[in-house]
Amino acid sequence: MDAFTARLEDAWAWWGAAIEEAQEGHWARDAVERQVVADIMAATNALHGGRLAPFTEDSWHVRIGRIANWAGVLRLAARAGGWELQPVAGRSPKHPAGMPELLSGIYAIGEQGEKWMTEFLREGRVPPETEIAQAEGFLTGPGSMEDLELFFYDS
Repeated sequence: MDAFTARLEDAWAWWGAAIEEAQEGHWARDAVERQVVADIMAATNALHGGRLAPFTEDSWHVRIGRIANWAGVLRLAARAGGWELQPVAGRSPKHPAGMPELLSGIYAIGEQGEKWMTEFLREGRVPPETEIAQAEGFLTGPGSMEDLELFFYDS
C-alpha cells in the first residue's frame, strides 16, 4: 500500500471513529464544538458550484490549494477549541473518540495537500491524479466533510 492510500484509510478511520461515537451517543458535541464545525465548513467552502469531485476542469494550483487550505483551517480550529491534532498515519484513534480525533482525521488530508502544494510550487511536481481525486472526494461531495453536519444528531 502506498503512503497516500494508507494516510487516506487512516483519515477515514479516525473520522469514522468520531462519527460513530457521536451517533451511538457516546459523544455529544457542546456549543463550542458545533460552532467550530460550522466555522470549518464556512472556511473551507470548495466553491465548486455543485460539481462533484474530481474537479478535473480546475487548474492543478486550484485543486491542490483547495485541499491544502483545510490544513490551516483545522490548525486554527484546534487552537480555538484547545484540542491537539494527532498524527493518524499507522495509529488507531483512542476511544471514546471526539473532536480531537475528528479534526485529526480530516487534518491528515489537508496536511497532505500542503505537502503536494510545496512540491508543486518548488519542483513543478504534480501528484497522481487518482490521489488528488481521492482527497477531493474525502473533502467534498456526498458523504464527505461537506456533509459533516448531517452525521451529527445533536444539532
